[in-house]
Amino acid sequence: MKIGVVIHGPEVIDSGQAKEILDMLSAEDEVTAILGGTMGKTAVIDAGLENVIDIRQCLKPSASIQSCFEAVDVVYLLNHGKTIETGRAFGSLVTSKIYDVDKKPLIQIERPGCEDGEVIPLNESAVQLCNSLSWKLGLAVSEPPTFSSSLQIETEGQRTIRKVSGVFPGEHILVNGIVVGKAISEDVRIIVDDGFVTAIEGGVIKDHGLEKLHCYDKRVPLDIDHAWVKSGSLRRSKFTARVMGEGSKNRSNGNIDINKNNVLHNKNCKAVIIDHAAERSFELMDDAQMAVTVGDDTTAIAGEILYRFGIPIIGITDGDCDGLTRTVNICSGSYVLRLKSGHDDLIGRRVKLKLFDNGDYATFDTIESLKEDIIKLSGDSIEHIMHF
Repeated sequence: MKIGVVIHGPEVIDSGQAKEILDMLSAEDEVTAILGGTMGKTAVIDAGLENVIDIRQCLKPSASIQSCFEAVDVVYLLNHGKTIETGRAFGSLVTSKIYDVDKKPLIQIERPGCEDGEVIPLNESAVQLCNSLSWKLGLAVSEPPTFSSSLQIETEGQRTIRKVSGVFPGEHILVNGIVVGKAISEDVRIIVDDGFVTAIEGGVIKDHGLEKLHCYDKRVPLDIDHAWVKSGSLRRSKFTARVMGEGSKNRSNGNIDINKNNVLHNKNCKAVIIDHAAERSFELMDDAQMAVTVGDDTTAIAGEILYRFGIPIIGITDGDCDGLTRTVNICSGSYVLRLKSGHDDLIGRRVKLKLFDNGDYATFDTIESLKEDIIKLSGDSIEHIMHF
């Protein structure tokens, strides 16, 4: 039998359950495992599974399942939600977005290794397969969910209200990777009028986050119906960061290599600027030997990712960190500039325009020369510089 496994999020990998399940399935059948999502990719690398789980794709779980349907006999969706209720809601939401969902058996394995873990048949053809899988994994079989995504979104004229599911008080609320507020209740709704977030019921708005979300003075409206909305930290579980060894030159595939060039001394080094887009770090870093990261959380998250590949960074920050990642590992040879409050975005835009010609990449002699250029553009905005 050909089995496709779509893995969502880092927690099921960090727990070791993903590897155990893949080992069990591949002992008898042909298994293809794929994963999307930035922090899930780092978890794959930390677990040493980059040659087992395909991390090249950047598809949503529903699109990944859809692509698997064409090549396999059955698809498993492997997830570890905050609670069993949020896990069930996730499976229901994913399934509601799949065209021709009954094409192949689709089974969700939710919170494996936990007492409340379940095997959930996500379509009719999966029901018979669940009992055997349940016995092998030691998990109960759940009733098939009611598939619906419309329960989370309401429309009233030009106003759209989107409910954020699975929220705990105190958690950050993120829209398209940007922190826009903090929850003070388990019942959180984002209010959008004419494409602009105007309120968060059950939460407190972060004004600076909304500025970023709507691209500052450009005032870009938001399609909240299709936005990526989540709450909490990006990686809840404990982990140990793994620095990659030598392998393929292509860092985006299963055989990923560290940066072998010493950018402190080599000439003509390619640099990438990651401006409030830490989730694009894997996509942007190919062939880059150093990076400029704009924003406190972007510097923390992108620095953590690039650490695994030996890529030093110059971080442009102003102390406005939301703490989306528990640990921060930064490559040796990096610099982090601490600017006056509110100046990181201003200097970041200036650096991108002047040094990167408003693009994503540029070439510099060394990281030292790039740092000096950024210092000149920062002027008296700099409060201090940290060297790693």
